[in-house]
Amino acid sequence: MRPQLLKVSKGPNYSFSVRRDLVPHVNNRWHYHTEVELIHFEKGEGTQFIGDSIERFKPGDVILVGSNLPHYWRFDDLYFDEHEPATADIRVAHFNETFWGENFLHLPENINIRTILERGRRGLCIPGETGKQVAVLLEELLEADGPQRIILLLKALSVIGNCKEVSTLSSIGFKPDLMDNEKDRINDIYEYSIKNFKGKIQLEEIAAVANISPNSFCRYFKSRTRKTYSQFLIELRVGHACKLLIENNLSIKQLCYESGFNNFTSFHKYFKMITKKSPLTYQKEYMSN
Repeated sequence: MRPQLLKVSKGPNYSFSVRRDLVPHVNNRWHYHTEVELIHFEKGEGTQFIGDSIERFKPGDVILVGSNLPHYWRFDDLYFDEHEPATADIRVAHFNETFWGENFLHLPENINIRTILERGRRGLCIPGETGKQVAVLLEELLEADGPQRIILLLKALSVIGNCKEVSTLSSIGFKPDLMDNEKDRINDIYEYSIKNFKGKIQLEEIAAVANISPNSFCRYFKSRTRKTYSQFLIELRVGHACKLLIENNLSIKQLCYESGFNNFTSFHKYFKMITKKSPLTYQKEYMSN
């Protein structure tokens, strides 16, 4: 499950990269890069893989991904509909932690920025008003030039560094395997799983996708992700259930089966285990917010 090394182009006149993407397939693979990534989803939703974390992403989300942390945003199928595709709109900045010099982050005034970049090596979700402030700064960065670019980036990182509600995504034990010679295998596993998780995926079936034996697949997947493939599928199904709870008028039992669970008891158990809430509580809290 080795990710692909991505080379980020910043242009000859800039020390870091900022861009706007209007398509869902830019770097749409399991990849990593030496640069830190700060991304805001103005439009677009799907499944987010950061290290060993699997969650839904949605419009308004702001995420910080640290250096060399594998990640992948897989947009929902409706964004690839050839007839009427949904619209994506993303702002993203890539920067090296030392582009402003080796000693800059060690200045006493920058302790909060240094701390947030260290925490970002596991991936961070920036919530609420802080996320909105960062989104505005990223928008301004698109048009900025000269020293103003650096000032705006520093301001965005300072805002994040002062936020107490920032949440960590990947587990502390996740250790990415950064060799490049199996870069397609994880994409094949993820793509097949996302397209078929509503049904029962046999071990022999997914092992064939990865082009290894069933016994080898189990060892391989757990050694790379720190979770079994069945755990991985449960997280995908719970993520889909969260989406249905927010968007649809299905009953809880209906969306249980629509998400790939065979019975309501196991659905309720795993949903609460992963989200720390019951399905109804999750729905009510989202609607009240």
